[in-house]
Amino acid sequence: MNTMKTRLVSIDKIGRCGRISPLAKKKNATFVTGKHSVVYSVHRSELLEENASRGIMFFELAGPREKIYFDPETLTCGIVTCGGVCPGLNDVIRAITIELYGWYGAKKVLGFRYGYKGLTKNTGFPPVLLTSDNVDDIHERGGTILASSRGAHEVRDMVGTLLENGVNILFTIGGDGTMKGARDIAAHIRKEKLDIAVIAVPKTIDNDINYVRMSFGFQTAVQESKAVIASAHIEAKGAPNGVGLVKLMGRHSGYIAAQATLANSNVNYCLIPEVPFRLRGEGGFFDVLRKRLEKKHHAVIVVAEGAGQDLIRTDPAGQQCDLSGNARLKDIGHFLKENIEEYFRSVDTEVNIKYIDPSYTIRSVPANAMDSSYCLALGQNAVHAGVTGRTNMAVGHWNNHFIHVPIPMAVEKRNTVDPDRRLWKTVMESTLQPGSIFLGGHASRGHT
Repeated sequence: MNTMKTRLVSIDKIGRCGRISPLAKKKNATFVTGKHSVVYSVHRSELLEENASRGIMFFELAGPREKIYFDPETLTCGIVTCGGVCPGLNDVIRAITIELYGWYGAKKVLGFRYGYKGLTKNTGFPPVLLTSDNVDDIHERGGTILASSRGAHEVRDMVGTLLENGVNILFTIGGDGTMKGARDIAAHIRKEKLDIAVIAVPKTIDNDINYVRMSFGFQTAVQESKAVIASAHIEAKGAPNGVGLVKLMGRHSGYIAAQATLANSNVNYCLIPEVPFRLRGEGGFFDVLRKRLEKKHHAVIVVAEGAGQDLIRTDPAGQQCDLSGNARLKDIGHFLKENIEEYFRSVDTEVNIKYIDPSYTIRSVPANAMDSSYCLALGQNAVHAGVTGRTNMAVGHWNNHFIHVPIPMAVEKRNTVDPDRRLWKTVMESTLQPGSIFLGGHASRGHT
């Protein structure tokens, strides 16, 4: 690249940073400057393509700045957790709270209960005061001490609650819907020319947030899933033609199913939303499973909750949605169990299926060591961004660095498993599942 064009992803700010950070008084303090950024692409071909079009994209590096926007002595912050429960929520709450008090000397940190519902008027859920003492040991427990909820609420109402409580920075911890809500709150604040920053900490156990290489709670989910799959394997081997069927989280992205499969080499079939599969006919899933049982007399199947939705007959007009607007998925686990049993009855063959759905027990456990340390860094970097007046942004993790990502970029598409990349190819190699199961050309080159 003789001439390199670059472009830095810009982050909204509510004002100029004119105050020296309290961290500057600390011995050996180091700060991030405008010279620090993280490249988006790392492969040479991708860099050449970017350079030839709009220029090579860089993200702001996350971390403390020498100058900040808000006055720490008058700083009041709010924290809200939304959506489903996920390992690490309490860790992030704790990290944000301790960073605000311990390093920046913030005046007050409020926790708004039951998600965005707690930001609306007349709900009967007043905010709770968070202190360094009452969050001291919450990372040892699963769930969220602030509780959670789903669903959109009137933006003007929520911003009014922030004003009534004197909140300068709102930290939202949640997934795609939560970040879209944070984006709308930030837009209304900007329209009204208010001095309130909105910082998102992406949360999705499915690992489907864009520009976040690995979301918190994901590693814990894979670890817990490994134990479940091991149990399914034992159950399968304990009965003639035993089948251990495990349904794992993953509405649109099959990362947990794929990584849990790789973590446990006893999995024979891994089914994810990104790779459609067929059940019937020669070389279809039922045919392949029957041949496996004839030879080995047991099998282990891992299926992501969003897989195979096209196979379950339903009336699109009657499709129900949850409070977040997400389509309610049909239960692929029960569907597979019933249809596998029906198929084997039709070929007069015994089958013993042990169906396990550990989703809620996995979601509610405390974060493991890796996730806990990851949550700490997320919380700290969220605070570093917020005190500088940055807003309408999320803390991402890209190319092994924490970065700043505009929320509109983070929610423009989902992070999904690419069937043509190495992760899925490795799953195919590990399971030895034949490509004949799958539709299209994605998996056709797998083992046969």
